[in-house]
Amino acid sequence: MIDKLTLPSDEVLADAQLIWAYHQMNHALRPADIGIGLGSHDLGVATFAADLFHQGLFPTLIFTGANSPSTTARFPRGEAIHHRDHAIELGVPASNILIEPRATNTGENITFTRDLLAGTDVKSVLLISKPYMQRRAFATCQKQWPDVEATCASDPIDLISYIATIGDPNLVLSMLVGDLERITTYPARGFAIKQEVPPDVLAAYERLTAAGYTNHLTT
Repeated sequence: MIDKLTLPSDEVLADAQLIWAYHQMNHALRPADIGIGLGSHDLGVATFAADLFHQGLFPTLIFTGANSPSTTARFPRGEAIHHRDHAIELGVPASNILIEPRATNTGENITFTRDLLAGTDVKSVLLISKPYMQRRAFATCQKQWPDVEATCASDPIDLISYIATIGDPNLVLSMLVGDLERITTYPARGFAIKQEVPPDVLAAYERLTAAGYTNHLTT
C-alpha cells in the first residue's frame, strides 16, 4: 500500500476524483458477443476480463495491443500476449482467446479488432479497460465501429486503491489528465465521437495540468 504521505494533496486528489468519475461510463454489465481487453500497463485489465469470462458474459475474449513506451520493459512480447497469458493462468481456456498484437493506440485497438472479426456476426462488444479509459474507449468505438453495441467495463476500484495498486500516483494522475485531453481533442481529428465535459471537470483538468501532471499529454 502507498503511505498517505506519498499521495498528492487533498486538493489535487479532489480534482483527480472528479476526472476519475467522469471517465467511467457506469454501464450495467450485460452479455456480449465478444469481450475486448484493451492492452496497457495495467495487467488488472486481464484479471477483470478473466473474471467476466468466468461469469459467462461472453464466449470469446480478444486482447489487443502491441507496446507503448510505458509497457515495453514490462511486456517485452507485447501487451496482448502478456494479457492473454495472464488470463490463461486465471483459467480462461486458450481456445477461447484471440490476440490482436499490432495496435499502438486506442483507435487501432478498435479498428484492428474490428478487422480481425470481419465476416463474423458480431453485434455487441464488451470493452474492458483501465477504469479511467472507459469513456475514451467508448467514444472511439462509437466512431470507428459504429455498427456494434458497445458496453464498457473495468475493475470497480476506487481511485486511492487504484493508485495503491499501480504504485505511482504521478503516473495515474498524469494518465487521467492525458485521457481527458484526448477526449476533448480527438473528435476534431476524426478519432472519436464528441463527449460533453462538465465545467467542473474541465476546471479540475486545468488545475492538474498547471500542477504539472502533463507527462501523458499529446501536446
